[in-house]
Amino acid sequence: MHDVKKARKAGITAFAGTTIEWFDFYIYGTASALVLGKLFFPDASPAVGTLAAFATFAVGFLARPLGGIIFGHFGDKFGRKNAVVITLAMMGIGTVGVGLLPTYESIGILAPILLVTLRVVQGIAMGGEWGGAVLIATEFAPPKKKVLYGAFAQQGSPVGNLMATLAFLALTAMSDSVFESWGWRIPFVASALLVAVALYIRLHISETPEMRQAVEKQERTRLPLVQVVRSHPIELLLGVGAVVAGVAITYVKTTFALSWATTDLGFERADFLLVITCALVAQVIIQPFGAIFATRIDPSRAIKWMLLPELILLPLMFFLIQTGSVAWAMLGMILATAPHAMYYAALAGILAQVFPTNVRYTGISLSYQFSTAIFAGTAPLLSQFLLNATGSIWVVVGLGLFYVLLSVVCMSVLLRRGKRLEPLAVYDATTASTLSNTGKA
Repeated sequence: MHDVKKARKAGITAFAGTTIEWFDFYIYGTASALVLGKLFFPDASPAVGTLAAFATFAVGFLARPLGGIIFGHFGDKFGRKNAVVITLAMMGIGTVGVGLLPTYESIGILAPILLVTLRVVQGIAMGGEWGGAVLIATEFAPPKKKVLYGAFAQQGSPVGNLMATLAFLALTAMSDSVFESWGWRIPFVASALLVAVALYIRLHISETPEMRQAVEKQERTRLPLVQVVRSHPIELLLGVGAVVAGVAITYVKTTFALSWATTDLGFERADFLLVITCALVAQVIIQPFGAIFATRIDPSRAIKWMLLPELILLPLMFFLIQTGSVAWAMLGMILATAPHAMYYAALAGILAQVFPTNVRYTGISLSYQFSTAIFAGTAPLLSQFLLNATGSIWVVVGLGLFYVLLSVVCMSVLLRRGKRLEPLAVYDATTASTLSNTGKA
């Protein structure tokens, strides 16, 4: 018998922790689009400096599979709770470190070296965080409601992104000189307080019931990584592909689009940050309905109905941004946000049912983190490279459409193979209401 009160507490705990972790991770992306190139790579041209800043942004993603391996091993052998406490503390150290870091003008080449090092710390922390947060939510959940409860952890991403964007939007009141001198540091340093609050919350949760049961039955695996690669290679590869649309599209339409719109199209920084902010508000509201949708109809049909509209809406978004109108750009970004946001909500709960308990942390972490390293972290860098090389934004749009189609195919095959998946939930109005209200908090 599952304790519904504990399950909801676990879901809200996962949401709170991932929100802070994602806030820390996203503020780096926003700063890389706006200011880090000038401060840490000053000898480069603006385009190359932005490219270099996006490269340091990508480094954080390349480090994430390492975090998935380290903390997947730790979480599968010793428990989910301690793993997510450590990852949160690491993220706080990396983020505050960036905020206190001297620039190239002060310490020369050491500045970008330290910047990359701290970004690696962030990446390792984020790589270990996601899997643990998802399992805290889903392993406390009733058997037929894992997709719904997994969406609690997923909701931390848009809310953290929204908080990061609002933080930089508030700083647009500063002059450019003040912002570039010290204003950009405020969100990084202020995150220390948020991390402290999230750590307090996480220290007061218990280990998940499924992990406790695995320990009691001595079902833990000596080397979870080896077991996943040996026994579940197809699920791992399909999981990597299935994750792509849920993560990479975000960075094409926010991190890259922010740089493109403010550098090439003449948008004011404050105006385009407002565009992104409104799209993120829409995502926070819309996203939970993806998990609800995936419990009401066959999940294979649900993911197609959620993702395939992106094939039209993503090109439309870039077309509307090119008009130079803030209002049209805002409409385009809101419309293009809905498909991949809804898919992202259902993604965690589905993946969490693919791997057995004793290797689940490692399995879902590697699926997610390899996908983010290969596709999401490189999305702004590759998009900027393609734009620089061709001069055409439509090549970048084509890249985004490839991400969508890849996930549709991989998730469809994964679901057909998923005989071990538990039956997905019948719609539960109380759970859905709690999730929706959490997302709006």
